[in-house]
Amino acid sequence: MDPLRRCVDAFARLPGVGEKTAWRLTWWLLSAPDDVARELSGALQDLHAGVVECAVCCNVAGADPCRICSDAGRDPRQICVVERPQDVEALESVGEFRGQYHVLHGALSPLDGVGPDDLRLRPLVARVGQGVDEVILATDPDVEGDTTALYVARLLKPLGVRVSRLAHGVAVGTEIEYADRMTLARALENRREL
Repeated sequence: MDPLRRCVDAFARLPGVGEKTAWRLTWWLLSAPDDVARELSGALQDLHAGVVECAVCCNVAGADPCRICSDAGRDPRQICVVERPQDVEALESVGEFRGQYHVLHGALSPLDGVGPDDLRLRPLVARVGQGVDEVILATDPDVEGDTTALYVARLLKPLGVRVSRLAHGVAVGTEIEYADRMTLARALENRREL
């Protein structure tokens, strides 16, 4: 196969990359210095070989335990449960949470064939049983995320741990008239006293 076409086809397999963008990336890479292409190629080859799942939090990382679980400055008594590894990065970018995480690697979705056994729930229950004070459920604000949050809360209830859920509502900078009905309903439900 033609090397240009092979490169375009490879880029086009990435989410959000169409044919035009794939060509643009290919042309850019072709005009870039050789070391850029070698570095990119090496990074892609090392990605699967060098990434492991943290035995503590089930996040993907370059080491086990991951940098967050091995950080002595983090509070292991507070665990934030997320659906995906990229959710950890999103929450970390805020810089407010100083506890640890637990990655489920999905959300309950019977229609898609995803049940409790498909999620990393056993390690979560084991961690909570070792002296955790609070579990914060940070699953997506959709049907699957809500179902997962309710399931996890019920699963953890017998352990006597405090379980909370991220608040949902109107985003900062949004005009109320443009917010959808579900967002407004959640904003009213999650209102706070001033």
